[in-house]
Amino acid sequence: MLLAACNSDVPVSAPAVIDPPGWRVTVTRVATHPFLARYNLSLSVAAPGGCSAVSELFPDTGGVSRRNVYVAASGELFVIGQFDARRFDEPRCRVELIEFRSVGTQMTFVGAFDVDDTGRWAFLPAGARAERPFEKL
Repeated sequence: MLLAACNSDVPVSAPAVIDPPGWRVTVTRVATHPFLARYNLSLSVAAPGGCSAVSELFPDTGGVSRRNVYVAASGELFVIGQFDARRFDEPRCRVELIEFRSVGTQMTFVGAFDVDDTGRWAFLPAGARAERPFEKL
């Protein structure tokens, strides 16, 4: 019974394809505590032209793993969490940590990396689950 309550430190990846333009986006989550909901998270983005970039995300220290994914009118990809925001800069082939105030307003929600109804880490497209905005503290 005790083993069922333990978190595994095996990385769990949730892949997604954002079309257009065909970006392959993955957020990987690794438990850092055997009993508490604490995780390290990393973001990987690969563009169709061969560019790929990886970034460590702000860790989940208790129930903040979810990352909303948006595509801006400018064609940029944004991955936004409760405490961090990342932008994929395809021309420079990198993921950048940005300030929340530099996130534009003309963005389309395309989905979220989160736990699904069964508790599994997954990408949930906008058609499967409506946007759940973050409360900024």
